[in-house]
Amino acid sequence: MATTAQWLEGARPRTLPASTSGVIAGTGAAAALGGFSLWRALLALIVALALQIGVNYANDYSDGIRGTDENRVGPFRLVGSGSTSATSVKYAAFAAFAVAALAGLALVVATQAWWLLVVGVACILAAWYYTGGKRPYGYNALGEVFVFVFFGPVAVLGTTYVQALTISWPALAAAAGIGAYACAILVANNVRDIPTDSQTGKRTLAVLMGDRASRILWAALVILAQVLGIVVAIWHGWAWLSLLGIPMAVRAAGPLLARKTGLALIPTLRDTGLAELCYAIGLAAGLALSATA
Repeated sequence: MATTAQWLEGARPRTLPASTSGVIAGTGAAAALGGFSLWRALLALIVALALQIGVNYANDYSDGIRGTDENRVGPFRLVGSGSTSATSVKYAAFAAFAVAALAGLALVVATQAWWLLVVGVACILAAWYYTGGKRPYGYNALGEVFVFVFFGPVAVLGTTYVQALTISWPALAAAAGIGAYACAILVANNVRDIPTDSQTGKRTLAVLMGDRASRILWAALVILAQVLGIVVAIWHGWAWLSLLGIPMAVRAAGPLLARKTGLALIPTLRDTGLAELCYAIGLAAGLALSATA
């Protein structure tokens, strides 16, 4: 039986800034529209965190039963390490999805926007079939597309809408920026795993593009996010605070530029997530402050 510490590690807490960032940015956009609601923002945060934990356990389960984690160089995995049964990890994923569904249902009832039910179902299906099912899209170079959509537009615009009941062009720009940063995290993860993924037949975008092109893609995504923050700042002056993400992004770039591989790229994963979080906090604060100025 896995210990509590191993279950917590299996939830991959270092990935949580990616899900938190979308809610933060969306809340800032809602505040700029005069629609900030603390309790709705907190419910949106529960949805995001529960989905992230759910997809982490789902990936652990699916990769574990396929044997793609047997020679993994990344974070600890529950099934791949043999610490607990695959069934237990699958049920943990379902439990997390259930928490997300309940919090999301509360938001649907509060807003009376019943179409959000379709979005919620799509989120859970996307989380499961990333590595689950007979033809997981994460194994076929589509992971970045879905990460952009669900961590960017869905998370940011969904959070904005459930509070302000509308969206704005700064919210759209923030959604694209957050989506780009989330993709950069996945790209860094997949660059690290190119050798093992190639051996196990996992055709990620990094495997198809190759090591050098994938590192360039990471840089392009981070630069795109920061440029979008600058564009918002031209009309909403305080949004220059989005530049707070740059120092962490520069630090994250170090191992990539040094052509490091394997475990040496874990700091890039961590720092890209922190850069995204700083970016989201700065952008959200900037939008909120500009609305009150």
